[in-house]
Amino acid sequence: MLSYFCGMKLSQLAETLIGSEIVKLGNAISERIRQGEKIYNFTIGDFDPSIFPIPQQLEDEIITAYKQHFTNYPPADGIAELRSAVAGFLQKGQGLDYNISEILIAAGGRPLIYTIFKVIVDRGDKVIYAVPSWNNNHYVHMNEGVHCKIEATVENDFMPTAESIAPHIAGATLLCLCSPQNPTGTTLHKEELEKICDLVIEENKRRSDDEKKLYVMYDQMYWTLTFGSTEHYNPVILRPEMREYTIFVDGISKVFAATGVRVGWSVGPAAIIAKMKAILSHIGAWSPMAEQKATARFLTQEEKVKQYLVHFKAEIEERLRRIYEGFIKLKQEGFSIDAVTPQAAIYLTIKIDLAGKKTAAGDVLNNQGDVTAYLLSEAKLAVVPFYAFGAEDHSPWYRLSVGTCKKEEIDEMLGKLKEALQKLQ
Repeated sequence: MLSYFCGMKLSQLAETLIGSEIVKLGNAISERIRQGEKIYNFTIGDFDPSIFPIPQQLEDEIITAYKQHFTNYPPADGIAELRSAVAGFLQKGQGLDYNISEILIAAGGRPLIYTIFKVIVDRGDKVIYAVPSWNNNHYVHMNEGVHCKIEATVENDFMPTAESIAPHIAGATLLCLCSPQNPTGTTLHKEELEKICDLVIEENKRRSDDEKKLYVMYDQMYWTLTFGSTEHYNPVILRPEMREYTIFVDGISKVFAATGVRVGWSVGPAAIIAKMKAILSHIGAWSPMAEQKATARFLTQEEKVKQYLVHFKAEIEERLRRIYEGFIKLKQEGFSIDAVTPQAAIYLTIKIDLAGKKTAAGDVLNNQGDVTAYLLSEAKLAVVPFYAFGAEDHSPWYRLSVGTCKKEEIDEMLGKLKEALQKLQ
């Protein structure tokens, strides 16, 4: 029987698709922790609910909604109350003015990204995205698109620039942007985003009416989580003409530490939203009715939302800054590590450039895979290499996520890391 299954021929997609490297790594680390191993787990972009619970008011509203028996199918595009609440939330927070026919609710961001690709990208269509970035490479593969991959650099905070996009723009169908970005925790600056928007607008003016336009998928799932002087910008406010070509991906997963609650939304041109709704109606990836009711009620309680965000953001920023300062101190002590100043989201971009060094046992760290394994075995530090986000295999940069970080363990982790670094030659 085993040999039969081993030889089974499946679809081209099934034979070639790779599962999420980040989820795989996170699951492996979680299993080691479950078995009693002490690991400082900074891998997965999720939250430990004992450290970062969802807002109490949102929790109460979810329980109330279930008690009121909101357990049936929701409308395919989401309940009207939630779409209206989302419209108000975006209008007050970003000045975006959309009506409910331009808003689609789904079970988080993934189904929305999937349907955006399905609505826009045909086999052989060019899709532009920068690396490192979250899962764009896999979505392009699933849709048999042509990868137009831009290697972003630390000099630009690992964000794409208009100059790097321009050579790929002719004939492209979709441009994937994410700001604040997963995995880097960095943002698109106003001037650069304006230049990118101008590229898109000019390209679409050149295309005839019977040609497919170039659309922008703008993932802003972390837009409320900016720190210090960092500001979030979006294409439609900067360039109103972009409204015709921009589809937003957004939701409550990160803004309210509610990854498991599964409420996300897309906002964009009504015709595209309608097609996304049609696809979503077939795959059934709707947000549950009770959670939709609860989120609709919570988003309209502005003071409750503000109170939660003030505390939540302060706790995230403290962790990011303390770890950043610890890495910079180690850099100043002469170790081959670095970090990018935290700007947004729950991520810190760190550099651990140890390839070529020897361990105390005389083993050479030949590549970043060896470095990652060494960090886990000697420092008990689990972080995600940028090559898991599509970057080159030799990239020494990593994503460090603080969603499960206990403040009392930060100095302990930095101490263990220093000990591991000191053992290398």
